[in-house]
Amino acid sequence: MPDSHETAPSDVDPSELDMSEGNAHEDSAATIKRDKQQRLEQLLQHPQILRADKAHAQTLLPTGFVELDRLLRGGWPAAALTEVFVERYGGGEISLLLPALRQRALSAGLIVWVSPPYTPYAPALTLAGLDLSRMLVVGATGNQDALWSIEQAAKSGVSVAVLGWAAAVSDHALRRLQLAAEQHGCWVLLFRPVRFVRGRSVAALRLRVSPQSGNGLQVRVLKNRIASPGCVTVLL
Repeated sequence: MPDSHETAPSDVDPSELDMSEGNAHEDSAATIKRDKQQRLEQLLQHPQILRADKAHAQTLLPTGFVELDRLLRGGWPAAALTEVFVERYGGGEISLLLPALRQRALSAGLIVWVSPPYTPYAPALTLAGLDLSRMLVVGATGNQDALWSIEQAAKSGVSVAVLGWAAAVSDHALRRLQLAAEQHGCWVLLFRPVRFVRGRSVAALRLRVSPQSGNGLQVRVLKNRIASPGCVTVLL
């Protein structure tokens, strides 16, 4: 009668058992890696996340100024949020935009002005080649109302450009404007007092503009998704 403490002989080679366990671990690791890659790819498809490999694919709108186009690597981001900081309104910032606005107006759509500090000067816009019938001026009762109107105009699907004026703007509001611009292919420009320039922003482009002697305007690029910061002076 065999001893109950004796172990029955096995035909399994211990080395084969080790190899089987190793293969199982490799399969499990490969599955985990594949799942992580799939989840990462899904995350990168979120519209609020800009992938570096797609940054250069954004549509650019020539500024009409050779030096500025060179600094911006092609022009204004046509489907994104641009912040323009000024020391005082009416210092040439609109003149800087007129060549691009004229080109943008060639597309069927409206150019919307939300809460401008001054009534847009119709003769100057006509002289610049803009069709006044395609201009829409929207008043606002306050800062939050202005931000809401800018976002709605960008999301309307009929605006090719939205120019808005606001002071304090939260990170959340800036994200909403950037998202609306990207999703609806609208050029959104937000003019703000220079005292707010130190705040964080998801805007694709941030500028500070300052009038210079004569007809000069200094344009300082504070942030650009596709180029380095820099400074240039253009003649209007």
